Amino acid sequence: MPGIEKLPIEETLEDSPQTRSLLGVFEEDTAAISNYCTLLYQAMHRIYDAQNELSAATHLTSRLLKEYDKQRFPLGGDDEVMSSTLHQFAKVIDELSSCHAVLSTQLADAMMFPISQFKERDLKEILTLKEVFQISSDDHDTAINRYSRLSKKKDNDKMRAEAVEDVYTSRKKQHQTMMHYFCSLNTLQYKKKTALLEPLLGYMQAQISFFKLGSENLTQQWEDFLANIGTSVQNVRREMEEEVSQMQETIQQMESSCDTLYAPCDPDPVHSPVCRNLTRKQGYLYIRNKTGLVSTSWERQYFFTQGGNLMHQGRAEVAGGLVTDLDNASVMAVDSDDRRFCFQVTSFDGKKVVTLQAESRKDCEEWIATINNISRRIYLSENAEEVAARANQSAIEAVTPSPSFQQRHESMRPASKGRVGRTSSISSAGSEPSPALSVLSLDALVAPDTPIQFDIISPVSEENSGHSKTAAQSGRRSNPFGESGDNPVTENEDSILHQLFIVRFLGSMEVKTAESADVIPETMRQILAARAIHNIFRMTESHLLVTCDCLKLIDPQTQVTRLRFPLASVLQSSSHQDNKRLFGFILQTAGGGGPDSRVVCYIFESNDDGEKICDSIGLAKQIALHSAVDHKAAEKRKEQDKAKEKQQEELSKQKQIEKDLEEQSRLIAASSRPGNPSAPDGHFVVLSNSQSEDSDAGGEEGPKKGESEA
Repeated sequence: MPGIEKLPIEETLEDSPQTRSLLGVFEEDTAAISNYCTLLYQAMHRIYDAQNELSAATHLTSRLLKEYDKQRFPLGGDDEVMSSTLHQFAKVIDELSSCHAVLSTQLADAMMFPISQFKERDLKEILTLKEVFQISSDDHDTAINRYSRLSKKKDNDKMRAEAVEDVYTSRKKQHQTMMHYFCSLNTLQYKKKTALLEPLLGYMQAQISFFKLGSENLTQQWEDFLANIGTSVQNVRREMEEEVSQMQETIQQMESSCDTLYAPCDPDPVHSPVCRNLTRKQGYLYIRNKTGLVSTSWERQYFFTQGGNLMHQGRAEVAGGLVTDLDNASVMAVDSDDRRFCFQVTSFDGKKVVTLQAESRKDCEEWIATINNISRRIYLSENAEEVAARANQSAIEAVTPSPSFQQRHESMRPASKGRVGRTSSISSAGSEPSPALSVLSLDALVAPDTPIQFDIISPVSEENSGHSKTAAQSGRRSNPFGESGDNPVTENEDSILHQLFIVRFLGSMEVKTAESADVIPETMRQILAARAIHNIFRMTESHLLVTCDCLKLIDPQTQVTRLRFPLASVLQSSSHQDNKRLFGFILQTAGGGGPDSRVVCYIFESNDDGEKICDSIGLAKQIALHSAVDHKAAEKRKEQDKAKEKQQEELSKQKQIEKDLEEQSRLIAASSRPGNPSAPDGHFVVLSNSQSEDSDAGGEEGPKKGESEA
């Protein structure tokens, strides 16, 4: 596939007219894609609904594919690979137009689902983002106009603070919305191809598998062709996912680095000093225009330096216009009656004077320094920055206004205490996840359209159901939180490991597999994006107790166990790569890997490092594994001891039998000697050892009777 045109996310904060013009091109391309996708969707819907008209609908689809190269797409209109691929598809569909029967379920799953998802979800998401971006842009313009109209004479700290906060909020909202809007438009350039190829690929696979038309060679030929197209689609999808990941990282980096640039007030000079060595600069300024003999108006335009000229450009304009020639021009800070941070540029002949207003003192000083450097033709030097550094002293003198002007501006600056308070409030608000308006699911990791659980609900398992049945039979009242009523800490007193962490539950959702290491990061991304989309900022705080048997979520107020996760069911755990406070683990619910089992990923935010909690869980699993091995070894030793005892008993019985036999032999030999009395019937009387023992147990008369009988 050829290169994909992309919108530069890095230029969203500057919001230049060039960026807006490029955005307009992408919006036109989106409208063209939407119209073409609608036509293709209607054609495929005819294939799905009317089996009797299958041949006509297939012919229409083929004709639309052939007309792809005639579509006037502003971006990627001359894609030869795409056109040839679609022409090849059109040829195949023409050959299969004689088939009038197909399984409706196969068409619904393989053909209608991808194109409907692209039409109903992706394109509508672009329209929604466009509306949100337009609203945020209008709000930003309103806020910046209100801030710029602040009067120096009527100094009101409350109004100035509100105006600054409005500008900060609106600019941040516009920047974030614009970045996500650009990201969605860039992603659409990839989805445009996959949305066209995937339905056709599914359609052809269903046709080939159901009808089995043609000879084996023809079937093998088209299967190879479809396999190549499938590989190409996967490559485009993989490239899209990599690009989306890079854009998301860029958005996160820019959000963290540009947070101090949203406020129009002067930043900290330690972290953001004034750069006086510039020979080029661009940005939005207010220019004062005369509307009458004595009346004036201020207009906000985009200004930039080009060579030795100062140019301006409207937001809807394609090219910029000349304001004044900066060669040998003079610039100085001026004290305007109704505006702050103003400076005046005078041409070399003194015939043209331009009064401009910047957003902050730092921006004003940088513009003055840049124009000074250009007026001295420093931009023509090879080492412009070194030459500008030598002329730094004259730039400082031009920037410094009169003492009265300086004092009035110092009095209008907000107090440092209030500024710290605003910063702290911003940082606290910034701890929430940023709004990710584009939620992309990875089908290989997370099941599509999987619901996300934001509240703590105990999973239904056979163990809990069996526990409730036992409690019902015993007549005891069951705890609604799933506990038996005992102390949650004393249940695991025999456990070697007891570690307690303060965590906040973010959400949980079912995943497809637990073998991949990307499951937990992808689940984190989707849950944070869903919380931002639905404006869910409430989080339930709990105590996570890690033992060698299980993981417990304990209510910090009532000390009641909210959730209990058996340690054997925890498949893996990991923390976020960038935000170490985020961590999660994957749980195998009831079913034991059978058809009824579910794999659920739980995501938490901790006050501590998430890696410590994951290490604690890993340590608990190792201890539990060693304990199980030791328990098996102990059971084996017990079985061996029992076998030895049984063998000893058998040996003792054998020795007793041998001893009895020897005693009987001795008595027989003694009775066979002459003089021994015999029984009346001619047999000898033989007393066994057992009989002698019985006679001993018979009391005192027993032995006497035995002796008389002997």
